[in-house]
Parts: sequence; C-alpha cells; structure tokens
Amino acid sequence: MDRIPILRMGETLLVTIQVDMQDQTALMLQDDLANRIAATSASGVMIDISALEIVDSFVGRMLTSISGIARILSATTVVVGMQPAVAITLVELGLSLEGVRTALNVERGMELLRRARLENVLGH
Repeated sequence: MDRIPILRMGETLLVTIQVDMQDQTALMLQDDLANRIAATSASGVMIDISALEIVDSFVGRMLTSISGIARILSATTVVVGMQPAVAITLVELGLSLEGVRTALNVERGMELLRRARLENVLGH
C-alpha cells in the first residue's frame, strides 16, 4: 500500500499526491498528517493534487476532513493544483470542500499560507 510522503518546508508541511488515492491511502494520509502537524507544530499544510485526474466523493470528504483536523491543530490547509475536471466532478457530486482553501498553484498556495500566518500573528 502506498504511503504519501509529507515534506517539511519551514512551518509548512507539503503533501504531493502522485497516485490515485484509494480509501485506505487517504485514511493513512489523514492520520500521518495529523501526527506530523502535532509533532512539528506546523502552521500550514499544502496538499498538491495536480497529478490527480479523478477524485471521488470519499477523497473529497477526506480533503475536507484533513483540513478540519489541521484547523483544530492550529494549521491552515491549502489544496493546490486542482484540475478543471476534478473541480467539475466535485461540484457534480455536491461537494463544496467546506472550509478548504484552494489555490491554482503552489506559489499562490504559499502566499495564502503566508497571509494566514500573518493574520494569526496579528490576532485577526
């Protein structure tokens, strides 16, 4: 079973999903990421899904769940690189990814995380 690597870049954890996510892989990622956020006190999580061509309702819910867990652990999550077909599929499935921030690419995602960090420091 594939484990998805989690890389640390300063205060941000970077997850690049290069394989089609099976349910068990998504559940392991959720657990691994929660543990890494807690262990590193990361303030941001970036999940790059640019390699995914298909996202089913389970994976969509898992992205929402991961974002919620990260938020409880004081980290902001940004999902980047969503393909237009994936966005269309999520909307057709009725999944709005409530509470999940998205950006077109990694650069814009890093900017969102920088702004979120600044807002937290300033107490907004």
